[in-house]
Amino acid sequence: MLAIGVFIVGVSVLFAWRNAPRSDRSEAVAKRVRPPLEAALRAKGLRWGAPVFIRIFKEEKQLELWIDDGKVFRHFKTWPICKFSGALGPKLKEGDGQAPEGFYFVPRTRMNPYSRFHLSFNLGYPNTYDRAHGRTGSALMVHGNCVSIGCYAMTDTRIEEIYSLCDAALMNGQRFFRVHCFPFRMTEANMRKHQKSKWIKEWQNLKVGYDWFEKTKRPPNVEVSGKRYAFD
Repeated sequence: MLAIGVFIVGVSVLFAWRNAPRSDRSEAVAKRVRPPLEAALRAKGLRWGAPVFIRIFKEEKQLELWIDDGKVFRHFKTWPICKFSGALGPKLKEGDGQAPEGFYFVPRTRMNPYSRFHLSFNLGYPNTYDRAHGRTGSALMVHGNCVSIGCYAMTDTRIEEIYSLCDAALMNGQRFFRVHCFPFRMTEANMRKHQKSKWIKEWQNLKVGYDWFEKTKRPPNVEVSGKRYAFD
């Protein structure tokens, strides 16, 4: 039975690889950025192709990438966000120019190596929570080219590193990677600073998921119950 199970897993990984969205551009990028990234990973006791996790912070204009070391996720690198549109607060409707806030995930089907913004991946907005609140919109991404109408835009150099690390994890068997988008780093000081915002109750809900990861260094499983995020 063990041999059969190993065979099935191997076939599944091979199937995913053969059906992965690839382009000459993404292949060339990965070939170029992999050697320096692998050296940086080894220096931190991490490996190329390990599962990844991303956190985004609007106010700080930062995107962090964490990598699983087999026990916990460890911080690998933080990149400046080149540009995002809108203000603090969630995206509400198509065309409002807001970048989304909340808990999203990216399977292989949302990776786009053919993007007109160099390379990109779709966050999957609207998620279940967004739809429960009647929010609309589409094609909200993290991409290159440093232009944004509701997306999180990086420089081409930065998205090349981010995309390649995420693509390697998916190619190596990670079914999807999580992307948690926050208005700011949800410290107690920042929560007090923004306590008069009309979004404070929603942000308090986001903070539960933020605190979960801060405490355990494992991203929580996220569901929606009663129009609120729930974590386990």
